[in-house]
Amino acid sequence: MTPATSRAVLVVNGASRRGQASAATAERLVRAQGWRDLEVRRVTSGDELAPALREAAASRPDLLVVGGGDGSISCAAGAVAGTGVTLGVLPLGTANDFARTLQVPTTLTGAVAALAEGRVVDVDLGRVGATAYLNVASIGLSVGVTEKLSPRLKKRLGPLAYPVATLAAYRAHEPFSARLEFPDGDHEPLELDDLLQVAVGNGRHYCGGNAVSPTASLDDHLLDVYAIVRGRLREHVSIARLLKDGSFVDHERVTHVATRRVRVVTEPTLGVNLDGEVAARTPADFTVERNAVRVVVPQHSDAARLDGPGAGPRAAGPPRDPEP
Repeated sequence: MTPATSRAVLVVNGASRRGQASAATAERLVRAQGWRDLEVRRVTSGDELAPALREAAASRPDLLVVGGGDGSISCAAGAVAGTGVTLGVLPLGTANDFARTLQVPTTLTGAVAALAEGRVVDVDLGRVGATAYLNVASIGLSVGVTEKLSPRLKKRLGPLAYPVATLAAYRAHEPFSARLEFPDGDHEPLELDDLLQVAVGNGRHYCGGNAVSPTASLDDHLLDVYAIVRGRLREHVSIARLLKDGSFVDHERVTHVATRRVRVVTEPTLGVNLDGEVAARTPADFTVERNAVRVVVPQHSDAARLDGPGAGPRAAGPPRDPEP
């Protein structure tokens, strides 16, 4: 994408962890790249974000650059999906997991440089009903973590806020039951009890750098579904040690499947966390929208390794049930 011949819109979410402090710098750095036509929109709250992004996408710029956290980027992805508008990412949130998956630099200078020097790839978009998400949708413990993650805690501790909030949520967690149904018939329904968490991943990273599974990818056209059965604290500690590379899915207390569609029914009805925002409730239908979002990645990024002509999805393997 060539700045001299392209039109761009920059939207910065001032409510994100670094949004307010970095807004002026982000605008200055983007302008310095020499975009032919640049429009800048700053929002100060989550309520303003979605309308601003919809309006920006409707104006059909060549590039919609979003400065914010994963919730902001997911909202933008839903706005540009299927429109042909390319998404650019400035990681100004706490976890910045989508940027991590794309291998976008964490510094503003590096992230802005990637917008002009990078390449455009297509990635998948997860949906819960009509609501979009990029990284992971989850039920159970993660909702409690989100509720414990106050803006003050995130601004004060940064990524360290996640383990602090996780410990607090774990102490208050109430186990639940879930039925996983697979409308395409690629797996038999699963009845699971005494659960800590169910998650449906579209991307690779979540919760500050944890991996959904060792094979998870943003462009494999599959959802990685895992369920963790509640156990003793030492068992959850052993799972936690495997979160960074995703190998926890092979733990005896974890069920993991890859699929294209799944319906999750829980008892009791529970909230669903979408990239850090509790934005749906069970029962919930999860789908993957293939190659729905065009996004700029650095030249060196291998995040969309399956992107391109002739690339096909990885196979959906059979589930492995946890030990009772």
